[in-house]
Amino acid sequence: MASQTPIMNVMMRASEKAARSLLRDFNEVEHLQVSQKGPGDFVSAADRMAEEIIFEELKKLRPDYSFLMEESGAVEGSNPDYRWIIDPLDGTTNFLHGLPHWAISIALEHKGEIIAGLIHDPVKDDIFHAEKGKGAFMRRSRLRVSGHNDMSVAIIATGGVHVGFSVAQREKYIAEYMAIHAVSPCVRRFGSAALDMAYVAAGRFDGFWERNLKPWDIAAGAIIVKESGGFIADLDDIRKNPVNTGNILAANNSLFDSIGKVIKSVK
Repeated sequence: MASQTPIMNVMMRASEKAARSLLRDFNEVEHLQVSQKGPGDFVSAADRMAEEIIFEELKKLRPDYSFLMEESGAVEGSNPDYRWIIDPLDGTTNFLHGLPHWAISIALEHKGEIIAGLIHDPVKDDIFHAEKGKGAFMRRSRLRVSGHNDMSVAIIATGGVHVGFSVAQREKYIAEYMAIHAVSPCVRRFGSAALDMAYVAAGRFDGFWERNLKPWDIAAGAIIVKESGGFIADLDDIRKNPVNTGNILAANNSLFDSIGKVIKSVK
């Protein structure tokens, strides 16, 4: 059982308040699917509102910390050693289409190292969280990565090709996907990097890889995977921090090297 630390209480309070706002909007966006205009502007407003709620809650309780947010960018605080990294709605496209698979992601960074992370799935009422050296939990149940060691039956998650990808980036992603699929037919794409990493930590997925992500997509997931006994690394250079590069591999300790070798074999 996990005892809640003050910092995690702060993070949970912020995410739960934002979750209530997003759930109300999610119920509305399902009805907006039938409108001619479409719900895009509505979802953007919901995203910004959730971020504002999280920002205000965290700032109220830790007024000197800095922020890095998907919608509002960087906000410098009087204490540059601590920085919140926030994605108020990871899985926006799912949200937009009424698909119940999206999450709030909040991480706390200290001098460049992620020391706490929380991923909150309001629809399923799942809260995955971790602090450095304290383990990872789904609410109060301990998380452990899977023990699967056979690529042929492993479930491996990935992202996809984004609108801004170059031709070279698209080709590389497709080649990596085909290489993984050749040795692990159970490849999944659910549309939320934060939840993909939470699922690796929970043993629901055995591994996850994606490129060209932003820090707010994966900062919380990185520490949750590590504290659940999994490994993370940059896809191309083990010396680099994947939260900064955006090119990440996360997996259980049995399959981490195998997945990495397959991806690195793609030229």
